[in-house]
Amino acid sequence: MRIDLTDTTASKINKALVQGRRAIGTPAVGMVLTLVIVTDEENAYDALKAGEEASHEHPSRTLVVIKRHPRNLRDRTRSHLDADVRVGSEAGTGETVVLRMYGEVSEHADSVVLPLLLPDAPVVVWWPVDAPDNPAKDPLGALAKRRITDLYAAERPMEVLERRVRSYAPGDTDLAWTRLTLWRSMLAAALDQARVPVTSATVEAEPENPAAELLARWLEARLHVRVDRVITDGPVVTAVRLGTANGEIVIDRPEGPLATMTLPDQPPRSLALKVRPTSELIAEELRRLDADEMYAVALRGEAGKETPVHV
Repeated sequence: MRIDLTDTTASKINKALVQGRRAIGTPAVGMVLTLVIVTDEENAYDALKAGEEASHEHPSRTLVVIKRHPRNLRDRTRSHLDADVRVGSEAGTGETVVLRMYGEVSEHADSVVLPLLLPDAPVVVWWPVDAPDNPAKDPLGALAKRRITDLYAAERPMEVLERRVRSYAPGDTDLAWTRLTLWRSMLAAALDQARVPVTSATVEAEPENPAAELLARWLEARLHVRVDRVITDGPVVTAVRLGTANGEIVIDRPEGPLATMTLPDQPPRSLALKVRPTSELIAEELRRLDADEMYAVALRGEAGKETPVHV
């Protein structure tokens, strides 16, 4: 069920949500969080689709905040809010409200979002594009227990990464880090099997890849060795090589969903290491809402290696 509201208010949106739930006989008590997606019109469809797919694992109220650029003088001076309210099959397994903000109201998006948050439920804010330099200090980010950004969407990801280091606050995380979960798991498994000290390390990846830089910093902090960065044709991270006294530990994924893991004195084995869609990354992030300590370690690299955390 969809309800379109023009020049509306948060109070009217809440009434429309109640009306929609009553019409289809669906309660709101099954939803576990509020997911706020802050995006532009161009990226709204893909972001909303990813959020709705993630809601099958985490039933939620999804609020999509779109700040519209004024097309003429009348739009710049007139402040108003339009809403597209979706419940039932139109909204995955939860509820969705697409908020289009015009004029001055777009500068106070938090005042619109606040009355629409589920009571006594955690809030997650995700910026698919154009994330603020300091997510925790952003008015919408301040409402959230978890704040998700994506360095892949940045024009200069390495510069933005350094700003993330300076602005990090507990609750921050980035999808560039989430994309490394399978790599980290396989590297941990390989080291558990080899059980030898690592004396050198190399991360191979396409140029300016933020996930590769985070992986290299994480390895430096965890293994206390220098990690060389080697540029390849990609896509994304293509290989990690760990030197030991017994030989190299290698996970190599030149292309496709399969990687090859090689351990000293063992035959190579094939591993599934696909590039996961955004919906899977968001679903993973919604499984835990506490501070991502390992992301903080990866951001800081050597500066965070003394932090007492586990792989």
